[in-house]
Amino acid sequence: MSNRDDYVEKMKAKIDEWNADLAKLEARSREAEADMRLKYDQQIQELREQRQKTEERLKELQRAGEESWEQMRDGMESAWDEMNRAFREAADRFR
Repeated sequence: MSNRDDYVEKMKAKIDEWNADLAKLEARSREAEADMRLKYDQQIQELREQRQKTEERLKELQRAGEESWEQMRDGMESAWDEMNRAFREAADRFR
């Protein structure tokens, strides 16, 4: 397996973790009071959009040529950092 394949698998695993975290946040939202549920749902939608962007970058990375994938990896790392920050912020709001 190449470095790119290893990296793609690692990122897929992280996206799976985000999906599990998002499911937990959605469950908390369903239990919240109506006024808070609206705020939670808005935050969850933003997380879904961020996850979608990250998944799109991962697909681009998979299609990239051998020479360009390392450059694209930097963009993927940036998307990962942004998604991680967004999840931390959302989790803090849900507490």
